[in-house]
Amino acid sequence: MRAIFPLITCEFLSMLNRKILVTSALPYANGPIHLGHLVEYIQTDIWVRFQKQRGNTCYYVCADDTHGTPIMLRADKEGIAPEALIAKVWDQHYADFCEFGVAFDNYHSTHSDENKVLASLVYTRLRDAGHISSRTITQAFAQNVARRINMAMVAKCAERLIHRPI
Repeated sequence: MRAIFPLITCEFLSMLNRKILVTSALPYANGPIHLGHLVEYIQTDIWVRFQKQRGNTCYYVCADDTHGTPIMLRADKEGIAPEALIAKVWDQHYADFCEFGVAFDNYHSTHSDENKVLASLVYTRLRDAGHISSRTITQAFAQNVARRINMAMVAKCAERLIHRPI
């Protein structure tokens, strides 16, 4: 009887149960999912399912990107708190993904307590290991853009926007 696979290498055997972490571009939490988003998520979901069927340990994680001025502006326009908008959009995004059969192992939010703790931990460890430096720079400041942002925040942070350590 002839062997179908006469030569099985160690490299091949090590690929039989790979551990893979996968994510996609985070959708911004200020509006609905569009077709361009869905194409990426569906293609990634297909690839993740393929990896799992091959016996690999594969996790597909993603989250709503909840940081930035567009979220504050839309929340202000709708007369709701940014946190309320974030929760509303997350529900819409999650429902859309479920409707299209995209199966994340974990779908969360960059606004979560877990993300805050982990991001702070990574930053602190990098800083303490000497991988982050701080210096003062001068950069442009557009007054017309500042008017569109929450004015209380601008008043409190204007000096840091003009001369801020990075």
